[in-house]
Amino acid sequence: MEPPSTPQGSLKKFLEPRSGAGKAIGVLTSGGDAQGMNAAVRAVVRMGIYVGAKVYFIYEGYQGMVDGGSNIVEASWESVSSILQVGGTIIGSARCQAFRTREGRLKAAHNLVQLGITNLCVIGGDGSLTGANIFRKEWSGLLEELAENGKIDADAVKEYSYLNVVGMVGSIDNDFCGTDMTIGTDSALHRIIEVVDAIMTTAQSHQRTFVLEVMGRHCGYLALVSALACGADWVFLPEYPPKEGWEEEMCLKLSENRARKKRLNIIIVAEGAIDTQNRPITSEEVKELVVKQLGYDTRVTILGHVQRGGTPSAFDRILASRMGVEAVIALLEATPETPACVVSLSGNHAMRLPLMECVQMTQEVQKAMDERRFQAAVQLRGRNFESNLNTYKQLSSKLPDDQIVKSNCNVAIINVGAPAAGMNAAVRSAVRVGISNGHKMFAVYDSFEGFSQGHIKEISWGDVGGWTGQGGSILGTKRALPGKYLEKIAEQMRIHSINALLIIGGFEAYLGLLELSAAREKHEEFCVPMVMVPATVSNNVPGSDFSIGADTALNTITDTCDRIKQSASGTKRRVFIIETMGGYCGYLANMGGLAAGADAAYIFEEPFDIRELQANVEHLTEKMKTTIQRGLVLRNENCSENYTTDFICQLYSEEGKGVFDCRKNVLGHMQQGGAPSPFDRNFGTKLSAKAMEWITTKLKESRAKGKRFVTDDSVCLLGIRKRNLLFQSLAELRKETDFEHRIPKEQWWLKLRPLMKILAKYKASYDVSDSGQLEHVHHHRAQEESDTTEF
Repeated sequence: MEPPSTPQGSLKKFLEPRSGAGKAIGVLTSGGDAQGMNAAVRAVVRMGIYVGAKVYFIYEGYQGMVDGGSNIVEASWESVSSILQVGGTIIGSARCQAFRTREGRLKAAHNLVQLGITNLCVIGGDGSLTGANIFRKEWSGLLEELAENGKIDADAVKEYSYLNVVGMVGSIDNDFCGTDMTIGTDSALHRIIEVVDAIMTTAQSHQRTFVLEVMGRHCGYLALVSALACGADWVFLPEYPPKEGWEEEMCLKLSENRARKKRLNIIIVAEGAIDTQNRPITSEEVKELVVKQLGYDTRVTILGHVQRGGTPSAFDRILASRMGVEAVIALLEATPETPACVVSLSGNHAMRLPLMECVQMTQEVQKAMDERRFQAAVQLRGRNFESNLNTYKQLSSKLPDDQIVKSNCNVAIINVGAPAAGMNAAVRSAVRVGISNGHKMFAVYDSFEGFSQGHIKEISWGDVGGWTGQGGSILGTKRALPGKYLEKIAEQMRIHSINALLIIGGFEAYLGLLELSAAREKHEEFCVPMVMVPATVSNNVPGSDFSIGADTALNTITDTCDRIKQSASGTKRRVFIIETMGGYCGYLANMGGLAAGADAAYIFEEPFDIRELQANVEHLTEKMKTTIQRGLVLRNENCSENYTTDFICQLYSEEGKGVFDCRKNVLGHMQQGGAPSPFDRNFGTKLSAKAMEWITTKLKESRAKGKRFVTDDSVCLLGIRKRNLLFQSLAELRKETDFEHRIPKEQWWLKLRPLMKILAKYKASYDVSDSGQLEHVHHHRAQEESDTTEF
């Protein structure tokens, strides 16, 4: 969320503690489980208690609501401790036939009224949410019937006259229209990619073909995104069946890839895959075809419920926590006229949508598939699904050379700054899109230093095969800026006739591009289109809410914090101080704190003093008196010159003497390493593909007009802002940059600071000025492509 654009002079609206006193909220999980549901339950319970409401667990979904009794229990602050990192749902989920009948709903209404619950927070799929909406509509009629039967009195009918319902979508399939990402999808992708990466090593050893079946009975999202993330040879989706004669086409493609010295083939099949006649395509059928036609050693792996299990990813924890908080705010603001709504995420912006509009659109997709209107089904899934599909098609198969229209342009790609996971996926994508557009692609090795020394060579389609899953930077990357090498870099650009430059990197890349742009008057070689794609674990590049690599680093921090918390729980009464990277940017510390359930996170952007440290120590002392006898504190490496990690650790040790002891842990460079997360692979892939399309458009313009590029709009950064991917000129971005501390002047995630504090039991002012607007579902949002939190 960005700072709210409230009209000038209008007052910001803050959520007050105790503003929900007297209200009772019931929270339940229903349908298939998904990782991250517990994070949502935790956020609803803690936010509910913070605003003074009573919050009740409804165990076993709608079945528990119908059965009542010990299935509906008041939740306490401690009852949701240590569940953030647990997969599945601690309050249970069940399919419930009784709730489908009016008689069952009558029992459920009676059970809720007895406890005064008139606010329901439902976490589940479209079936669960539709059930909740029917219940809401029938509510007053059910109460009247209960009064007639003498189960409740007339006062209760008046007092509890309407039911508010807010939904959160928990589904690993990401099959719900209106929300970019559903809770559990990112974690399911983590499971799939972990398996694919493991399978690739064994397949390579034996030159095998693997057919992988992933979940998705009615939605091919998991199959499509995992195919994009691992560079699969072929993918089968329910929304986009292969055209007639696909058998020969697939076998031809597999044999061509083998001929290019590729030692393995990966085929991904969604469990609901069909052909154009709506006949199922099974993984076994695909295997038999490959064995029969090509004689390849082929194995099938069915991932099954592995995809639902395991610990939630950092993304799912933050998504679910934000949605849980938003759901409580929506319930507080609801009136009898408010329709049931779904809290959802678009880009990085939390929003509310009418529940039934979303359900209707989700059902339209299935209807289109049943009627074999597959193009319509792809479009109804949303602009992102369509763009994923187009990117996959573009990157997975190369046209024969004689069919590619040559542009006679040379485009160079360079990595600058510190390594970030996902850089290689970005390079692969740029190379392949560039070749498809008819350009000659050149790789620059070892950043600007290598550029000046002529470490440049042409790179082909096959050279970048298998790069998506590789961490670090295969091209090599350094922090050196181009300033002292300008003459030599200009000379190399002249020698290789470079017509455009794509820079993938962090803040050094941004500074380097500014230097190249400033040198245009002196060196005409730099008068070419130049575009930057942000890639840094620090997420400190102006002009983009997210950078490639930050998600992988966040997952590393979260995993480490989980282990440390476990260790602290074992020893009891222990507080851990963890130092994260990020330079002066507190993104990793703040979001890591939110994902790991930290008690505090110290960052440079929010100055703190000894009084605040003292207050944190007192807060932890109080906490040690409860059943949760451990603490977790994150500290950004440059948050304060004097309050170092050592100092804070010693202060906590001294002040907490006799109550708790303290340990410190500096995470260091492990945050830059490791295999890229599914998010970073796909974000890198899509950002780079978009950047190459921009370069192609610019080069076509120059050919038509024969012009040199000297204007500001030919030096750009491609970033994600709120909901849109935008190209922004560096000249404009200069004004938004704090060059001394290498951070943007305004950062969207600071708005989430109070949320972390509230969930850790501190009082904080949470700005809700831009909450509360119920938006409508559109088949196509905004003219720009809404993207990121969805890959």
